[in-house]
Amino acid sequence: FAQDNQEDKDWPRFSYYEAKNAAQKAAVADGSAEKPLAVLFGDSITRNWVRNDAPWLDEHNFVGRGIGGQTTMHMLSRFRPDVIELEPEYVVILAGINDIARNNGYIKVEHIFGNLVSMVELAKANGIKPVMCTVLPAREIGWRLRVGDPRPSIDSLNTLIRGYAAQNHIPLAEYHDVMMTPEGGLIPEFETDAVHPNLAGYKVMEKVLLETLGKN
Repeated sequence: FAQDNQEDKDWPRFSYYEAKNAAQKAAVADGSAEKPLAVLFGDSITRNWVRNDAPWLDEHNFVGRGIGGQTTMHMLSRFRPDVIELEPEYVVILAGINDIARNNGYIKVEHIFGNLVSMVELAKANGIKPVMCTVLPAREIGWRLRVGDPRPSIDSLNTLIRGYAAQNHIPLAEYHDVMMTPEGGLIPEFETDAVHPNLAGYKVMEKVLLETLGKN
């Protein structure tokens, strides 16, 4: 009976940004706003970026479309309403840690990467410039300790991301290496819970992203 309500569940959470997307498109249509320079697309790390430093996003005409707990499968499902239909110049895709945490069940690193590549290809097909990001370091995943040490999976996924970005001339925001301790975790000054950055961490990421976009 646990499945009874699944038919009515908005599992990709299309509704999460529905009102904001409508308002954004209406403002562009009536000339009161420009199309966003970039959509920051991701999970809770991106959502919390907006919560921690919304003025920075506003300053650079970035909009955040992160939803907590989401995997690359969720994000791929909502890529059209939350990215394509906003018609940004760039989409900054930061995802993978929730797949590694098995939030939606086990998935191979190669398939996580495949979902990221699909988002890149969707962006390109719609005239949007993709920016790939390395997954942030984490020594453990507090809400999924049973999955064990996430570092090997993070390293494997980041190797695939770096290689694909280089081979296909896609800008890469290298968050992982500048946020990492020698042991492979998040630098304590930059984190709240070993996975999510604090404001100081986001400030580091902001510098990396602006440099990646050539805006700094």
